Amino acid sequence: MLRDSNVHAFSVLYVLSVTPRQEISAWRPQVAGVVEVFHAHFTEHAYPMHVHDAWTLLIVDDGAIRYDLDRYERGTPSDTVSLLPPQIAHNGSPATPHGFHKRVLYLDMTQLDASFIGPAVDNTDFAEPVLRRRVGQLHTALANTGDEFEAESRLAFISERLREQLRPEPATGSAEPDRGIAQSLRDLLDERLLEGVALKEAARLVHAHPTHLVRAFSGAFGIAPHQYMMSRRVDLARRLLLDGQPPGEVATAAGFYDQSHLTRHFKRVVGITPGRYVRTGTTNQW
Repeated sequence: MLRDSNVHAFSVLYVLSVTPRQEISAWRPQVAGVVEVFHAHFTEHAYPMHVHDAWTLLIVDDGAIRYDLDRYERGTPSDTVSLLPPQIAHNGSPATPHGFHKRVLYLDMTQLDASFIGPAVDNTDFAEPVLRRRVGQLHTALANTGDEFEAESRLAFISERLREQLRPEPATGSAEPDRGIAQSLRDLLDERLLEGVALKEAARLVHAHPTHLVRAFSGAFGIAPHQYMMSRRVDLARRLLLDGQPPGEVATAAGFYDQSHLTRHFKRVVGITPGRYVRTGTTNQW
């Protein structure tokens, strides 16, 4: 596993504080399909008419944005997900006196191909709480170096849902989880526990579509693939810590990006930090 000391692995990260009314952060994560992550707080800035080469997936955490797209006035209240298609001119400005906080993902054409541009022009805003929550969870995963597998899984489901919204398919009935595919993925995750595996590669090796792969695994084992992998790594870290290895070495040995990555997931699973975990083991020895 490659290591990097930056906050975001393999990313281009910059933070600008132009004025007290503008706060911007942007980076390129190591997650296929995501061209850029862009977070901003604006109170006065107004975007002129412009276009992007990528899909713009937008959520607003505070305030609202008004914009024109294809000669129609649109808006983004805080409970919606907005999808602006590539190569379609649009602008944007605050719709409230205190401006807006927004989080944006720019997605390439592997997530939605050009055939979806027309439907997206007609339907850019989705008032769907589950989709909005999933987009927020994806932003969280993208901000945490080492959680790329989780981000890939969340992105796969978001892209699938967007395609369903733009081009609904007839209902075909629910299918039982494919146990064989699920088992194959679990075997692969066990085999690649330390170095990890990208979702796209796993789908290729198991011969299944990424979203079907994640859905089959979750249905069969009651846990998402990224959660399974992290819990296995935490279990390994626990054994290494009790063997006397320091947390910094354990992080690398158990497949985590760095010590902070280990600490975040260790505390989520075990309830305490690795350092405290080691101390409790020491004090309980007779």
